[in-house]
Amino acid sequence: MNKVFAIYQKLYQTYGAQGWWPFINYEGKNSEKKGNNDGYHILDYSFPRDENEVFEVCLGSILTQNTTFTSVVKSLNNLNEIDCLNYKRIKNLPLEKLKELIRPSGYNNQKANYILNFIEFFEKLNGKIPTREELLAIKGIGFETADSILLYAYNQPELKVDAYTKRLLVHNKLLDEKAKYNDIKYFMEDELKKVIFDEKQLVITYQEYHALIVNHSKFYYSKQPYGNGCFLNEILS
Repeated sequence: MNKVFAIYQKLYQTYGAQGWWPFINYEGKNSEKKGNNDGYHILDYSFPRDENEVFEVCLGSILTQNTTFTSVVKSLNNLNEIDCLNYKRIKNLPLEKLKELIRPSGYNNQKANYILNFIEFFEKLNGKIPTREELLAIKGIGFETADSILLYAYNQPELKVDAYTKRLLVHNKLLDEKAKYNDIKYFMEDELKKVIFDEKQLVITYQEYHALIVNHSKFYYSKQPYGNGCFLNEILS
């Protein structure tokens, strides 16, 4: 049995499509989500639809470092309220104003500089899809942020993993506790590629899988002992 794919199937069967990445000015909802449930586009994989939405994902991917997406939404709403949810207007904001607007996301001094670094890079792309290596060369962009940008802003087959992913896989004895970010990512990608051969479907699966793990983990992997009561034990034992 391909256990990585079996987990995906069980999570999808349990929670359904997640509609991730949510957008501030989109009216969709995911009423099943804990916390913020606005902006979701369930089963609509046409997003992002324009340059501003591409940038919104990139911006959100930076802001979500070391914080919750609920906090990110507060920062994005602050920017949106003054019509600054695009890179051209953000780069013309006074630095202190930008820091103030993104304060809800934490580490606002650091993240303001990361955002400005990224905008300089983003402008030079002229619509081109960046590589993972190019993104990782930008100060403030690590593995998780780069994969988030590639998967959700550019619909590229780069699976995003996180602490929840590791906890779930380690608890279910699919990975060793010592596994690093890329170990986890490539293990999961390799397993999923054994059963999904169409690139578009692979991207959709990656997008849904990450969102499903986050949703599931809020119930079973956010507090110790991790995995207590997790129903995935039933299909993996």
